[in-house]
Amino acid sequence: MTAKIVLLILAGALGSNGQPRPEPAPLTFEVASVKTATGGGVMGGCRGIDSVYSLKQQTSAPPLGRCVITGARLSHLIGIAYGVSMQELKTGPDWIQRGDLRFDIQAKAEDPSKTTEKQLLTMLQNLLVERFQLKFHYERREEAGFALTVAKNGPKLKSSTSDEPGLSFHGPKGETLGKPSGGPLVSMTARKFSIPMLVGVLSSVGSIGHIVDQTGLTGEYDFTLSWDEEGGPVLSSALHDQLGLTLKAEKVPVSTLVVDSAEKPAAN
Repeated sequence: MTAKIVLLILAGALGSNGQPRPEPAPLTFEVASVKTATGGGVMGGCRGIDSVYSLKQQTSAPPLGRCVITGARLSHLIGIAYGVSMQELKTGPDWIQRGDLRFDIQAKAEDPSKTTEKQLLTMLQNLLVERFQLKFHYERREEAGFALTVAKNGPKLKSSTSDEPGLSFHGPKGETLGKPSGGPLVSMTARKFSIPMLVGVLSSVGSIGHIVDQTGLTGEYDFTLSWDEEGGPVLSSALHDQLGLTLKAEKVPVSTLVVDSAEKPAAN
């Protein structure tokens, strides 16, 4: 590294008075409330100016520039704030991920009209660190999983003509399902869906472990995917035949958020 580059780096780190530049203040909510919940069943999330909701979802979405979450264990709050699934989270004390202790959070950004969803989630992360004294680290490893790739004859996906993202599941008699978990025929209808969104759903409902996207496909698509783990076709065959995508077994990188310690929050 040349002396000129070193001087430029130092100049960027120092202010006009030659003193170190102060670290930027962490993103925080203008006002935030954390209360013990009286009911279970986690609901809610954070709504920034770039958040996308369907017309049906808008009726229950939080107000703009706010995080409104109810009936959530600390593990749920960590999952929302840091974007990790329960399978990617290891907790210490039992109350964090199990038991009846749940929380309601209502928090508002200083300027809701300019705050993105990512900024709100960063604020939520900082809130958990402050109110719950949350300390954690990440563990990274490789384990058996699947890579999603394009099949030999190419993808069978049509570019989306939908205005909004949508996802629904139906059973063998056309009945609406929540989150399917194997068993008889499942039909998944997706609208305005990207491949990363598909990977997220498959990792959650496919019961096959972690999946990484190696398709190189960057568009948004409308499609229906039907599979039957009992009578066939199984999920991997359905992906190949119906969408032109292949699941290839291989070691995949997995990152787990490990909670080192946390405390139950004091009253507001």
